[in-house]
Amino acid sequence: MRVLLLSIMGAALWAQAPAAAPKPAAAKPAAPPKPVAAKAAPVAAAQPAKPADPADPVVFSVGSKSLTRSQFEEFYKSLPANVKAELGGDTPEARRKIAQQIAEVMSYGEEARRLQLDQKTSAKMQLFLQEQNALAAVLYNHLLEVNKPSEEAIKAWYESHKGEYENAKARHILVRFQGSQVPLRKDQKDLTDAEALEKTKQLRERLVKGEDFATLAKAESDDVGSGAQGGDLGSFARGRMVPVFEQAAFTLPINEISQPVKSQFGYHLIQVQERTAQPYEGVKAEIEKRLRTEGARKAMESVRANAKPALDTAYFGPAPGATPAIPQAAAAAAK
Repeated sequence: MRVLLLSIMGAALWAQAPAAAPKPAAAKPAAPPKPVAAKAAPVAAAQPAKPADPADPVVFSVGSKSLTRSQFEEFYKSLPANVKAELGGDTPEARRKIAQQIAEVMSYGEEARRLQLDQKTSAKMQLFLQEQNALAAVLYNHLLEVNKPSEEAIKAWYESHKGEYENAKARHILVRFQGSQVPLRKDQKDLTDAEALEKTKQLRERLVKGEDFATLAKAESDDVGSGAQGGDLGSFARGRMVPVFEQAAFTLPINEISQPVKSQFGYHLIQVQERTAQPYEGVKAEIEKRLRTEGARKAMESVRANAKPALDTAYFGPAPGATPAIPQAAAAAAK
């Protein structure tokens, strides 16, 4: 958790103040390092403090660097929901914890600048790449925010993908086998795969002949929880069950008894009692998020496709499949 926060903070701090990042292409040669014995200037005196803006006060500082309220709020707002949840939600204590860890990152930066480590070529390159990565993340989040699909687009997606938003109401009987994730009950024989499959086939024959599903599930199912309910699993959406079970649950004809379906739990006999479409309002937010993400992804791909970076072929070599350039001297001799 701590490592995650520190990495997020590093990127976010770069994104909030890109102008402070070094620009390798235009940077002037670094000044010669001071002698080792030279007395370092106090960290706090590295640069004069800027006048505070009453509308956007500084909320904390470390040495020569500080963060205003708006900068901190913007960073805190950008934190992933799971990080905020682990911190206990949006509380003063959570904000203080975040501020303390930002201050920790900033203190490391202050010490690195005091030692002039930021003037090293390797450090400049790392800082440059961090800035680019942070800006890429800011761009992506911006595209997510501005790419708001219309109500019509969301409804159109829903209508053309209704099958993805179905609920299935089903019940099952499970027969476990050796190595199953379902624990073996006391005095229960640990069936081999072949034995479990054979038992499942026999149970299916009994169901096909008219035996009551709920009664048989209570007596024979190794899924104790649903077995006590006659095998009833209730209603569930796609993505809730393991893939092989889901495939059967959303394709099996209503009320038909499935052939044995094998999963990591054992062999299942499945009966789907009904399938219903989830209401539009219940999935609208999910569809909007999906369309926003897809729009942002396409926009990022467009930026990448239009970038056309110019690489020095003398250094990097020709691009794969490119025709090698003929040296000027050889071209002149061929004339």
